[in-house]
Order: sequence, then structure tokens, then C-alpha cells
Amino acid sequence: MTKPRSPLQTCFIHQTFTQKPSKAVFSPLRIGQLSLTFVLGLTALVGTSTRTNAQPSGLSLTRFPQPQQLVQAQQVIYVDPVNGVDSDTSGNNANPFRTLTYALQKAQPGVTVQLAPGTYSQQTGEIFPISVPDGVVLRGEASNNGQNVVIIGGGNFVSPTFARQNVTLRTQGNSQISGVTVTNPNTRGTALWVESSTPTITDSTFANSKRDGIFISAEGNPKVENNIFIQNEGNGISVARSGQGEIRSNLFQNTGFAISVNDQAAPQIVENQIIENRDGIVVSHSAQPILRNNLIENNSRDGVVAIAQSQPNLGTADNPGNNIIRNNSRYDVYNATRGNTLLAVGNEIDESRISGPVEFVAASVNAPDVNLNVGTLSDLRGHWAQPYIEALVSQGIMSGFDDGSFRPDEPITRVQFAAIVQKAFSPTPQQPAGNFSDVSANFWGYNAIQTAYRAGFLTGYPDGQFKPNEPLTRVQGIVGLAKGLGYTSDNTNVLSVYQDLNQIPNWALQAVAGATENQLIVNYPQQNQLNPNQVATRADIAAFVYQALVNKGKAQAIDSPYLVSNP
Repeated sequence: MTKPRSPLQTCFIHQTFTQKPSKAVFSPLRIGQLSLTFVLGLTALVGTSTRTNAQPSGLSLTRFPQPQQLVQAQQVIYVDPVNGVDSDTSGNNANPFRTLTYALQKAQPGVTVQLAPGTYSQQTGEIFPISVPDGVVLRGEASNNGQNVVIIGGGNFVSPTFARQNVTLRTQGNSQISGVTVTNPNTRGTALWVESSTPTITDSTFANSKRDGIFISAEGNPKVENNIFIQNEGNGISVARSGQGEIRSNLFQNTGFAISVNDQAAPQIVENQIIENRDGIVVSHSAQPILRNNLIENNSRDGVVAIAQSQPNLGTADNPGNNIIRNNSRYDVYNATRGNTLLAVGNEIDESRISGPVEFVAASVNAPDVNLNVGTLSDLRGHWAQPYIEALVSQGIMSGFDDGSFRPDEPITRVQFAAIVQKAFSPTPQQPAGNFSDVSANFWGYNAIQTAYRAGFLTGYPDGQFKPNEPLTRVQGIVGLAKGLGYTSDNTNVLSVYQDLNQIPNWALQAVAGATENQLIVNYPQQNQLNPNQVATRADIAAFVYQALVNKGKAQAIDSPYLVSNP
């Protein structure tokens, strides 16, 4: 978290200047998709408010209703994808529905749909896209931005303004969504579609979608607050046509364009952290978004980009921008419009990193306070394995890199796995040391390799090599843990829980069965897809090892929708 800077000081350096922009080509913006996981709370609030559309100049920011303007929901419907049953007699806490799809068909305005931790997918009976009706609250666990309530999938939807789309969720009227994680893994998939509706979307995570996390179209006018947008291939949020709304206090990290604003859209973008994306905010066509109090830094290309006839409002004399835009790889502000001069009053920007005509008045301002409780390692925010990784890091079993990252999706090697096993279990030797032709006594991982080999977690190859830098597959990691901990089983019927059980090698069946019975296996993104021959990531091994520690009574269980329960 960036430390607060000194308060806004008297403006200075009033000048207009033009720098020649470097040649850049912007391809048409893609619509990204996101996965929402909702962790739902216990008290439902239903908003029935209206919002005043923001104006591009002479403005004061529109604020959404305070809590006293909301009314308490009158009824709660419960959903549990593991223990529920879709029937007319279900829906209460003791007998929940099984699918979100069925529950929302039953929900009337004023009803809260409470989701139990778990994965809501086509495999559990969901039919996508899922519509959240007007006046209905969809609720998961807001305290951790929905890490344990995962809605994953997508289906075709014909938008009145954007034709055929692939969408996970779409909102109607004044619906509310809170505490979920939403992912759309389909080609050109979008996690949440907001069109001509006024929903409130809070405390959720939009991650790993192939296109956008949220797409706002037509007269869509949502409030989007305190959410995490991470690792979406297209955009965190796209706003198009005449889209409005308030985008406030969100984190955008390691996604395509954090926010893309197009056509005649004019949303308010306030107090967000926009870091380490491809571009921060990209504005095109004749869009006029209002940017206030945002931190936009360390993006791999540009901070704020304006193209075509767009006119982003970065601050006026009457209403200064108070944005911090810095340390972006190419430009902090890039005006590539056709003849427009941008007005940027009262921001902290290095004028040498501005390209194009910008009327600039500098200031020193405070960074926004976006506290989403997302951990200390920079690339774990919203990651499915975040709680496992942070627990192992805190115990010294795994560690991050010098740049503050963990790189959870990087492949793990055999020697790295050996080092983790050594630290996690301090295993007792069961056989003499091995003599591997490619592992010398002065190799950094020699002791870890010998420890893992002597305890039965790893073996060498028939040619006498260990191949320490060879990537480990998921099934090799599972077999290593199962054999080293003595968890093999002849009850291979338990493997029926995996849809791809035919991909498990014959030599691994008993070990995978034992690991399944002892709840070592965590499968992301689909609980019933083992992907045994896929290269294991650092996140995969962290989850397996942590579950092994839980099984041995050395760690507290973590509630995860990706954990494979004993059938």
C-alpha cells in the first residue's frame, strides 16, 4: 500500500505545452470477462436509490445513498452447491437450494440469496448466463472479497446494444451483488454484464476472465466499490455507449486495461488503485470520464490514455483532480486525441512524462486509501491460492521474491518441491542417500534432494539422474506427497470424483486415491478436474502441502471451494 503523501498544497506551474507523441497503435478494445465469487453476509440491504449523472465540468461528485436510505431485506433464501436440493420445499437454512439459477428464479424483490462457500458452475447445475433480478440481493462473504464463493462459467446472451455476448452474470434494475468471485473462462467471456440497470456491486473479486470483469453498456449506472480486479485478459471494467456510474475504491492489478471508457460514456472514477496493468485508464471515442483521487502507477505502458475525440476530466480550477499518476513505463498521461487539449488541474504528475497537449497545474496530493485486506505479496491479491500461500510464507515453508512478488502461477521444479518438503515435514529417512550423476554435493539443493529422496517423496530416473530443474507435474507432486506421507490406497473407486480420471497414469492410481481420501487435493478452477499431467504451479504445490499439514494436525483447515472432499 502506498503511504499517504502530504496534503494538497497550493497549485503551481500553470502552463500549456505540447510534446510530440511517439507513434502508437491502439487496436479495438476487447471486452473482458471476470469470475465473481460472493461471500455473503447475514444482514441484507436492498437499495432503491437513484443517481444523478455526472457532468464533465463544473462538477461536484455524485455520492450514492448512505446506509440509512437503504431498507432491510425481508427474506433470505439459502443456496449450497454441495448439500442443497432444488425443490419447492427447499431454500431455508436447514434445506438450501442447490443452484443459484433455481434460487434466483424463485427470488422476488426484497429477497436476499445467501450463497454458501463453494463453486457454482455448470458441473453443479448452473445454467448461464444467470440474471440477478431487480431488487434482489446476491450475497456471499464480503470480508474476504468472496474468495470462497466462486461463480465460474458463461453462456450466450444477445445484448440489445452489443449483439451476441458470452456472460456469467447480468444485472436487472436495482439488484445488489456482494462478496463473490466471478470468472468467465470462455473465449470472449465477460464475468458481469450491466446494461440499462443500476446495480450495486461491492466487496467482490473479478479474476481470470478471458475478456472483461465488468461490462457497462447503454444507460447502465452502477455503483462499483471495494472490489478486486485481477488477471483478466481484456479489461477490468469496460464502460460503453452512454454508460455512467461510480467506480470507487477498487483495486485493479495485473489485468489488461484496468478501465476502458468508450463511446459517450461518462463514469466517475474515484479513489481507485490502478497498478501493474498493461494500461491504466484508456478513453476513446467521445467519452468524458471524471477522474478524482486515483493512484495510477507502475503500469507496463501508459497511465492515462486519451484517443479519438475523448475528453477525460483530470481536474479543473474549481474541482482539482487530486490524482497521483506516476512511474508508468512510457507516459503517465498520453493525449493521442485529434486536436483536443486535456485539462489536468491539481494532480501529482511529472510533466516530462506527459505526451500531447495538456494544460497542466501540478499539486502534491494524498494517495487514496484502498484497504482491501489482500495480503503483503504484490501478486496474490484475489488469487485462488492466496490463503494457502500466505500461511506457508508465514511459517517459512515457502517465500516470495526480492521484488515483493510470489509468482504463484509459475511452474515449480523438482528441486524446489524437494526444498518445500524438507521445510514442511522434516521427514525421517527411510532409505540410504542416492547418488545422482547430475546433482553434485555443492549444488544448492543437494541436501533438500537427499532429504526428499530418502523419505520417499521423490525418486531418481533409471539413467541415474535426478533432473532437479525439470518441471514437476501435478500428478508427480500428488504422488510424491502421498508416498512420502504413507497415504496410498487400493480404493480407487474414490477417483470417480474426477471427470478426467482416465488421464491419471496407472502407476499413480493408488497414490492419487490415498491423497483424495486424505483431502490433499485442491483443483482450480474446477474441483472435479484433476488435470494430472499439467505442469504444477507454485500455487498448486502450496495448496497440496498445506492440506497435508492440515491432515497431520499441524495447520488449521482453510475453507476453499476448490478442495476435493472425501467422496
